[in-house]
Amino acid sequence: MSAEFSLRQQDYSLSEEQVALRDSFRAYFEKTIPTTRVRSAEPEGFDAALWDELQERAVVEMALPQSVGGDGAGLVELVLVLEEAGRRAAPVPLAEALAAARALARIDPSSPLLAAMRDRGAVVSLAPGAGDRRLAPAGAIAEAVLAPRGANLTLVTGPPTPPLPNLACAPLGWREVTGGARVGSADEWDLAEREWHVLTAAALVGLGQAALDLGVQYAKERTAFGTQIGAFQAIAHPLVDAANSVGAARRLVWRAAWFCDHEPESVGALALCAVLAAGDAAEQAGATAIHTQGGFGFTLESDVQLYYRRAKGWALAAGDRRSLLRRVAQWAPHALKDALA
Repeated sequence: MSAEFSLRQQDYSLSEEQVALRDSFRAYFEKTIPTTRVRSAEPEGFDAALWDELQERAVVEMALPQSVGGDGAGLVELVLVLEEAGRRAAPVPLAEALAAARALARIDPSSPLLAAMRDRGAVVSLAPGAGDRRLAPAGAIAEAVLAPRGANLTLVTGPPTPPLPNLACAPLGWREVTGGARVGSADEWDLAEREWHVLTAAALVGLGQAALDLGVQYAKERTAFGTQIGAFQAIAHPLVDAANSVGAARRLVWRAAWFCDHEPESVGALALCAVLAAGDAAEQAGATAIHTQGGFGFTLESDVQLYYRRAKGWALAAGDRRSLLRRVAQWAPHALKDALA
């Protein structure tokens, strides 16, 4: 069987190149983003120096097709990178910026804004929703946003807005989307949003894995009644449940990414299901780790709260859960069944 179709056939093994990519970014993020750096980026939630460092690693070029001077990485490769960024709660807008860059490359390969993203690290984000005023992820640092308006996709440029205070310390900002230039149709928005959801889901999986790792580590080190607390079922079973949820979400994200790359006509509700599952898994892992640490887990001194707050906030930025579930429900039962088969 061709390795190209492995994810479609429920084989979630990675190629040697994919493993090397994942390990490279894991080592890089572990070295450069200690939790002290994450805390220092609060409350705005953006580390400009880290964003510049990622530009030196050509992270935007990696996500772009070779036809516009990029490295041609697929969404499967990008979700591996986003998961590693999520594991360190990286205070940079990777998911939305990469989704926007890929959208611009499809719509207008010669766009000066795309060149600015590639050459000087300009941030372009997405502004989902309806109405003239939208709460945009990275809206507080973006030079422009891509926004759906009726049957069109518009590009709205303008200075960043003041960040909106939020528990996740994400650079959310309100953006006016009136007066933008039409750059595409609603179909282009659907594709951009789909990729953003998959990339956000990957980052959420990383957050969940990091919180889970902290909970497991604490369960191994903390003792009570002369034994490690991880030996008690009340501690071990919730951690196992959280691990299962994170692992299942990871595979769903990989699968959605593969379909986006190879069979976009068959993606169906996979991207929506991926971001919903990843958000649930990350929040469950964070809550479980907090309870594992007991009273210490509820304090700001605990690193677990960094991941738990972002799990709730990043998932909400990707869309209100009820709205996303309604969108999943709009798919005909046979279409949803085929997408998950």
